[in-house]
Order: sequence, then C-alpha cells, then structure tokens
Amino acid sequence: MTERGIIARHAGTVLAGQLATMAFGITDTIVAGRYSQQALAALSVGSAVYITVFVALMGVLTSLLPIWAELHGAGRKLELGRSVRQALYLAAAASVVGVVALFFPGFLLQATDVPPALQGDVRSYLEVLALALPPALLFRLYSTLNQSLLKPQLVTWLQLASLLVKVPLTIWFAFGGLGLDSHGAVGCAWATVAANYLFLALAVALVRTDDLYRPYAIWQRIEPPDWRAIGHFARLGVPAGLAITVEVTSFTLMALFIARQGTLAAAAHQVASNLAAVLYMVPLSMAIATSARVSYWLGAGDPKKARASIRTGFRMGASFALLLSGTVLVARHGIAAIYSSDPQVVSVAAGLLALVAAFHLGDTTQVLCVFVLRCYRVAVAPLVAYCVLLWGVGVVGGYTLAYRGLGPVPAQHTPAAFWTASSIALGLLAFILPWILWRAVRRYRPA
Repeated sequence: MTERGIIARHAGTVLAGQLATMAFGITDTIVAGRYSQQALAALSVGSAVYITVFVALMGVLTSLLPIWAELHGAGRKLELGRSVRQALYLAAAASVVGVVALFFPGFLLQATDVPPALQGDVRSYLEVLALALPPALLFRLYSTLNQSLLKPQLVTWLQLASLLVKVPLTIWFAFGGLGLDSHGAVGCAWATVAANYLFLALAVALVRTDDLYRPYAIWQRIEPPDWRAIGHFARLGVPAGLAITVEVTSFTLMALFIARQGTLAAAAHQVASNLAAVLYMVPLSMAIATSARVSYWLGAGDPKKARASIRTGFRMGASFALLLSGTVLVARHGIAAIYSSDPQVVSVAAGLLALVAAFHLGDTTQVLCVFVLRCYRVAVAPLVAYCVLLWGVGVVGGYTLAYRGLGPVPAQHTPAAFWTASSIALGLLAFILPWILWRAVRRYRPA
C-alpha cells in the first residue's frame, strides 16, 4: 500500500472513532436544545469548561504518540510496554487535577460574569461530568497506544459501540420517563458517565486478552515510578498540554464572555462551536495519522520517508479543508436548523456558521503543524505562538470588538465579534507554524 493509502486508512479509521465521540456532544446539544433554551445555554457554558479541562489533560497524554510510535518503528517492543505502564502514573495525576478543577469552577464562572441564573445548572452539570473524566483520560491513553501501533481499529469499534449506550440514555435521562424524572443538561452528563465507564472496561479487557498487545507485555505488574521516563513524558507533554489549553480556553472564554449576551447568543454560539469541533475531527485525524507515520519512519532511521509522509498528510488535509468549508458555507441555514427548532437560534447560528467556514481553514493547518512538530520534539514554539495569537488576537481582540469597539468600529455585542477575531488569529497561525515546522525538519539529525 502507498504512503497516501496508509495515512488515509489510518486517518479514516481514527475519524470514524472521533466522530463517534463527537456524537456525544452533538447528541447533548440537540437534546438540550429541544429540552429548553435554558438547558442549551447551561450546556454551552458547562461543556466549554469541561472541554477545557479534558482536552488540556488529554493533550499531555496524546503527546506520548510520537514517543511510542518511534519505539514501534525501532522494534523496541518491551520498552514500549514498560513506557505504557509508566504513563499510567501520568494519567492518574491528570485525573486528580481534572476532577478538582471540575468540582470548583466558581472563580472562572464569576470572573467571566456568567449570569447567576445559569451558574447553578452549570455547577450541577460539571459535578456529574467530573465522574466521567478519569475513564475518559484512561481511554485516551489506550487510544494513543493503538494509534502509535498504527492499529486504531479496535478503538474505533469501541467508540462506535458506545453510541448505542450514550444516545438512548441521553434522551431518557434528559426528558425522563419510565419512572425517571427529567434532568435536562444534567441528564446528558449522567449518560456520558455511563458510556465512558463502559468503553474503558472493554478497553481493559482487550489489553488483557487480545493478541495485538502480547508482544509488548503490557499486562504486567506496574513498576515503581521511573522519574526519568516520566520527566521525558513531561518535557514534551506539558508544553503540548499547555498549548492545547490555550487553544481550548480561547473557546471556553468565548463561550463564557458570550453568555453575558443572553441565552439566545449562548445557544447560537453552542451550535457554531459544536460544528467547528466536529469539523476539527477531520484534520485532527489526519494529523494523528500523519504524525504516527512520521515518527515511525524517524524511529526506523529514515528521515527522508518521514518528510514524504509530511507532504502527503498536508496535501490531503488541505483538500478536505476546502471541501468542508465550502459545504458549511453553502448549507449553513440547513445545518443550524438541525441543531435547534427555535427560529431565532437558527437565524443567529447560521450567520456564525459562515465564519466557522473560514475558521476551519486555519484550524486545519495549525493542527497538522502542531502534531508533526511533536515528532521533532518541538513543543515550546507552538505554545508561544498560541498564547500570542489565540489569546491576544482571538480572545482579547474578540472581547474588544464585542464590548469596547475597535477604532472606528463600534462595539458589536454579538457572538460574531469573537468568531471574526478567532478566525484572524488562526489565519496568522497558518502562516507562522508551517515556517517553524520547515525549520525543525531542516535541522533534524537522527540520534
């Protein structure tokens, strides 16, 4: 099979699983939107906080992909298995940090002026989702392992199967029935808890019994913490996690600042952010597949083939980005109507989706660059670029345009101000990060 075919098959398999996971959020958004505007607004704020915590911690664990892919390419199987066991300490620490953050969101909610009428529902939602965080992070570790082995199929099957639990439970817990009271957005959170523990249990069973993992001897008594190995994880994982934190908090701050505009604005923003997250799964899957292949070739001692994999991945990513952005631009009114039956929400959301189409083009370029840069152990430079552009231009610029005015442009008081500023920030990243990647590839020398 050609390099293009290998990357495409890997990316397609990862995408199917990622979309299944994203269907959790889509299901929640649609169910909450049809339950009430208040529930959708609470979900918008609560999910923004949860995603900030989860994705930041997930980024630390996902950064292990190039490390394990290199070990796989070099044929060091037992060392890979030991590395996986050491990563469990990292996952445990991340779980503790995340659960504490979800149980105490008060400062963030108050600092961003989330309306008091929403805060109670948001807190209840996050307290339930805190129970879902540890299994979600452990499953992400399992997913990263499979991607490093270029065998993501089992992960995808588990993610698809989890929908059979998540969708009916979400509807039941949110609307009630069969003796159960309706719980709105909090019911969506309980359904996520049930689904997360189910697919983690299945993943553990597979690691214990499946032949795929036997050569790596993963299922052994865990060794005491190897601080040198954990430090190696942290040097790549912490900057990567912080970079993703900046990226996601730009979304979170958007949701929280938009919430002060009222439930209509928050609900419309939830539709736009949810679709942007769905679209993001395509370049994310391409980035995962490309970086796994690049690291495999670097581990095998063939940097020339690694560079060829980069070119292939970027060409495929650009093609899909143009196709998806064009589709959203043309079909934005119909897409908004799927999410909500409220005509006002549909009207405002459709306008935001036009900006999402531009946003996605920059998003594609930046995620491909960031994942491949990790293969070359470059993580700090993207973090600095994210801080300056996503926070400085995206969040601060969006806030200024929305509430203060910018030069001759008066204050807009609409969610579109934030989406416009964030699209500009991503456009700038799409110029800066490829240059950083080009320099990293040129300077690379095999160890």
